[in-house]
Amino acid sequence: MSGKLDRRVAEVAEELLRRKKVVAPLDVLSGLGWISGRTVQAWELGRTPHLDTQAAVPPPRLLEALGSLHKWAADRGLTRSEVDHVAATRDRRRLLFSSAGDQDAEASFRTQWTDPDLSPARLAKVAERQAKAPDLVVIHPDKAWHCAQCRDTGEFHFLEHEVPLCLDCADMGHLVYLPSGDAALTRRARKASGLAAVVVKWSKSRKRFDRRGILVERAALEAAEEQCLADEEVRERRKVRDRERRAAQDVEFQATFAVRIGELFPGLETARAQAIAEHAGTRSSGRVGRSAAGQALDEHAVTLAVVAAIRHEETDYDAMLMAGVPRATARERIRDDIDRVLALWRQP
Repeated sequence: MSGKLDRRVAEVAEELLRRKKVVAPLDVLSGLGWISGRTVQAWELGRTPHLDTQAAVPPPRLLEALGSLHKWAADRGLTRSEVDHVAATRDRRRLLFSSAGDQDAEASFRTQWTDPDLSPARLAKVAERQAKAPDLVVIHPDKAWHCAQCRDTGEFHFLEHEVPLCLDCADMGHLVYLPSGDAALTRRARKASGLAAVVVKWSKSRKRFDRRGILVERAALEAAEEQCLADEEVRERRKVRDRERRAAQDVEFQATFAVRIGELFPGLETARAQAIAEHAGTRSSGRVGRSAAGQALDEHAVTLAVVAAIRHEETDYDAMLMAGVPRATARERIRDDIDRVLALWRQP
């Protein structure tokens, strides 16, 4: 059985190392299917005092898996470090793994490994991410509730010592709610806010808490909104410059296309050649002038643009379509007319 567990742990750990460049015991146990995301979430919220009692296997089995993980990491020559797990509560208390108070088990659970070949900058980023304390979490409840202190209720509550508190009693009443949806605004508001909390709501279909937004200080939100508005003005100016640049490119391309039409059809008036080029070369029109062949000024593509102009402007093709004549039939009827005009325009 031990050999089978060693292989399973190694498979999960190898995938974590490839994908995240860091292997942590909690991720491995989750990858084995022994600890669910819901269990981890409750533990991080401080609602579960010890993690090993909530697993799908008994504590000795968890320690056996951690032993396999240590052996795998030693064989791979990975860099060892420790990280503290703290609760997403106001007191930021240390989270405990072992219900028996086993200090060796706690140390084993705090140990993580990283790829020794990582650059110093990447290693620092990984260490920063792993050491980051979880966000405070406020719950958007889906059923009636009352504050444990003031007996009032509200849209959100904060769990403290396993009891719900309204935001005022939790000293978060001054925070404002920013729903999810604008990633830049959320990121900036969260960074500028001295106190912030993530708002979650239980999803019955997904069987987990889903993020719905954040609570931040009003001044932080206003500052973030100003920054985003400034960015919006910058983006709008960039759009204007891009439109102007594309318009200039279009004019240049259409002029070149008109010259190419004139080379192939010297009997065509310059103004008419320019009109055909502008129509065929309109950006995002899907017309032949915007195709790869058209932009390469391929003779066949340029000729097709001229044929289209003849069809619609020099024949009764459009009238036939309005009269209900099938398109293939109408094209067959005007074929001689098109050939006649093409021959005429090809003459100097």
